[in-house]
Amino acid sequence: MITRPFHRCAPIALVAAFSLSADLAGAQNAQSAKPAPVFVDGKAQVVPAFQDSTKWIRQDLWVETDFDTDHDGKKDRVHVDVTRPAQTASDGLKVSVVYGSSPYYAGTARDDVNWDVRQELGAQPPVRAHMNPPPYEPNRHRISNALVNEWVPRGFAVVHSEASGTGMSQGCPTVGDYPERAAMKFVVDWLNGRAKGYTTATGTEEVQATAWSTGKVGMIGTSYEGTLPLAAATTGVKGLEVVVPVSPNTSYYHYYRSNGLVRSPGGYLGEDVDVLYDFIASGDPSLRATCDAIWKNGIFAGPNGQDRSSGDMNDFWYERDLLPFVKNIKAAVLLAHGFNDYNVVPEHSVRIYDEMKARGLPVSIYLHQGGHGGNPPADMVNRWFSHYLYGVDNGVEKDPPVWIVQDAAAQAPAALTAAAGTAPGGRGGRGLVLPAPFASFPVPGTVPVVLHPTAGGAGVAALSAAAAASGTDKLVDDVAMSGSALASAAQSPNRLIYATATLTDTVHISGTPRITLRVASSKAAANLTVWLVMLPYDSARVGSQSHTGVITHGWADIQNYKSLTKGGNYESKAAGEELVPGKFYDLTFDLQPDDEFVPAGKQLAVMIMSSDREFTLWPHAGTELTIDLAHSSFTIPIVGGTTALTKAGAR
Repeated sequence: MITRPFHRCAPIALVAAFSLSADLAGAQNAQSAKPAPVFVDGKAQVVPAFQDSTKWIRQDLWVETDFDTDHDGKKDRVHVDVTRPAQTASDGLKVSVVYGSSPYYAGTARDDVNWDVRQELGAQPPVRAHMNPPPYEPNRHRISNALVNEWVPRGFAVVHSEASGTGMSQGCPTVGDYPERAAMKFVVDWLNGRAKGYTTATGTEEVQATAWSTGKVGMIGTSYEGTLPLAAATTGVKGLEVVVPVSPNTSYYHYYRSNGLVRSPGGYLGEDVDVLYDFIASGDPSLRATCDAIWKNGIFAGPNGQDRSSGDMNDFWYERDLLPFVKNIKAAVLLAHGFNDYNVVPEHSVRIYDEMKARGLPVSIYLHQGGHGGNPPADMVNRWFSHYLYGVDNGVEKDPPVWIVQDAAAQAPAALTAAAGTAPGGRGGRGLVLPAPFASFPVPGTVPVVLHPTAGGAGVAALSAAAAASGTDKLVDDVAMSGSALASAAQSPNRLIYATATLTDTVHISGTPRITLRVASSKAAANLTVWLVMLPYDSARVGSQSHTGVITHGWADIQNYKSLTKGGNYESKAAGEELVPGKFYDLTFDLQPDDEFVPAGKQLAVMIMSSDREFTLWPHAGTELTIDLAHSSFTIPIVGGTTALTKAGAR
């Protein structure tokens, strides 16, 4: 869940360093300069004069916003702490800021009480049980030590803020809408002298930052803490120069739903927005009843709220989607995501990258083969912060826009291998590789290849270049059968599999597979799940709720067929409609993006099933889905296209 913390400018004098092995303190003495940030090969270095943590200046304060989430008639204030080098007071040094924000800093609920997924599709869900709230600590003035030891010795200030309704920040958690996006804007404004900060939560004594802050701010974080930097950037606030969102949730709809279908994030079956609210609501307990009435039991539970019965998009979800606000971004953005992240699925970052590239905004993306989390290499982040926060001319803005840690099975050139620990490992622990630069994602040379199912999918039927003239295949839903078990079975009535011949050479998939089906259901509603897999199937766990044998997944609600006509980002607010049993419907939707090498000795296969016990609701078994083979196809992005697939003996 994104709700799980891991158990986890004013001109600045730049002191030259003569080589990577130069003594930085000696370089400063030679220049007869006061301590200042030092850059070598375009990266900020540890400066001895900034290392003594006993001399660091630590402050906590409250920054006033323009919203009132608890409806008490007063503007909410967010709790902020600052850690900065002593020289920002003694020597008049101005520094740039690395900033992290989180709803986790004050702690989270100790138990999970999710929705019961054992329900029929379209029905009202069973009542969710009570979750005990997080503990409240009213005298906790140190918010976090995250980022401090990394960046303060390099001549940055580190700032943290607690999300609204958490810790000592005022107000209520609102989970993803304007107050959550805007809270950080006011902290950046305070660092630039445009917003007011106070020494207490309710007092009038002001505290300012302009004497020590350059006004240039960078943000970084993972999961929920990666969502907030991107959310802050979408406000367009002046002074936020660069953000590094790692595994960010860029749409609560895409986190809790898929193509009209109720779908849980991997590992957190039955979680929804109200569960997340309960998990993070660590603020003043005297406000809890008020906040529950306004938000959890009001806006979230209302007729236009999270709506677990239909799974359709509405204004509630649209307000919690960052994509419509991308046009406001002025900061440079370095996204990072794992292809095996089925907590926050990889489309979250790819959709933002695509939109920013289409608008000509400064963006890069780092993609790896791990699961949830996984920062870009430390040197990469340092170069970005050094350039955008201190103006260091290190050429980072001219770097390739896409960096992919490709699977070690790709047999990448020797120049890309080695340096263990600098990047997340290859899938299944097959070795560590460094990220390879590319001009685009999908990687250059990728061509969509259209393949078609043939009869016999209850066993393992063939994928063909030509569409079948006629015929149907049928499966029977049974959520008791896991997708992994079904992919491993040579034959099953509960799924359909269509596969290439055994490959004689490696096939490189890069991009977003697209599924087109003509399908009929025996009932008025049915889950629809598609996995792209390798056979023989390997069920070993990898990443976040994925398996070694899975290339990628996708889910859709057949009831939303009118909105599912072309694939791409799903954003339709059109309601689904009950299916006529036995009637065929056409729909097209995307699986999750990936970059994967299918090695020789494997078959590339598409598996269709109904319910997915790891992600979807669990209706009673027995719903039948019938696939019209002549009007169904699978578009798979393959480097080298049909030629590469043919060369590998797949067809």
